[in-house]
Amino acid sequence: MTQHYDAIVVGTSAGGFHALSAIVAEFPETFSLPVIVVQHTKEDNDEFLARHLNRQSALWVKEADDKEAIQSGRLYLAPPGYHLLIEADRSFSLSVDPRVNYSRPSIDVLFSSAADVYQDNLIGVILTGANSDGSQGLRNIKGRGGLAIVQEPDSAEVAYMPREAIAATPVDHVLALQEIGPFLRQFHEPILVKV
Repeated sequence: MTQHYDAIVVGTSAGGFHALSAIVAEFPETFSLPVIVVQHTKEDNDEFLARHLNRQSALWVKEADDKEAIQSGRLYLAPPGYHLLIEADRSFSLSVDPRVNYSRPSIDVLFSSAADVYQDNLIGVILTGANSDGSQGLRNIKGRGGLAIVQEPDSAEVAYMPREAIAATPVDHVLALQEIGPFLRQFHEPILVKV
C-alpha cells in the first residue's frame, strides 16, 4: 500500500534561491499537497522570493499569514523575521520568539510543529545551506514516521546543511537537486483545476 501524504515542508538557506526555483518548476498545476518553505532571509526583505517563485511555479506562491488555513495546491513561504508554525487545526501561526540556530524563521521550528500535526503523513526536505538548522526538525519528522529527504551535498551550493541533516537523521532519500522535484511530484493526488 502506498503511503498517503498531506503536506511537504522544505528548509533551505544559502543557495536556496536557485534550489527552490529548480524544484517548484516541477510541480504541475494539479499538484494537491501544500508545500511550506522556510528560506533563511534578511528581516527587511520584501516579497521578492514569492514573486520570483510565482513566475517559476504553476502553484500559487505566497507568504503565510497568521491564522491562515493551509490549503491544498499552494506554496507558502515563512515571512522574513517570523517563525512559522503549524497549529493542530492545520492553520499557520507566526511568532517572534528568539532565534533558533541563529535563524528566524527557523527550519527546526516549522518542521517540529508540522511533525506534531501531520505525524506520518508529512514529507520533510532539507536543501542547501550554511548551518545546522533543520537537522533536529527533520529528525522529528522521521521519528513520527514521516518521509525524510535531503539534497545530495555534492549538488548543493553550500553542503553544510545537507551534511548535518544526514548526520542527524536516518534519511530515506538523498537526491541530487534535479531529482527532488520529479521525486516529490509522484506523491500528489490530482485536484480539479477550474478553467
